[in-house]
Amino acid sequence: MAEQVVIKKSNGMAVAGFVLALLGVIFIWVPVLNWILWLLGLIFSIIGVCRAPRGLAIAGLVLSAIYIILAIVVIGALFAAASAF
Repeated sequence: MAEQVVIKKSNGMAVAGFVLALLGVIFIWVPVLNWILWLLGLIFSIIGVCRAPRGLAIAGLVLSAIYIILAIVVIGALFAAASAF
């Protein structure tokens, strides 16, 4: 009887993009590190979307979008607080 070998496909770029984007959102309070993590997460997620499976790459892109929205809100709040003085 012949054995079937099942090969699970993985997407290392998608995993790296997701993890880096998640770390970028978690460390949003660290001034330079968050931008580096976010940018690397975005790049790896974009590369990961071109490969199969795409699930974590899409999640990394969504986290990158959430990061941009949070960054705009935080920067807007800082400018609003600075202009109040």
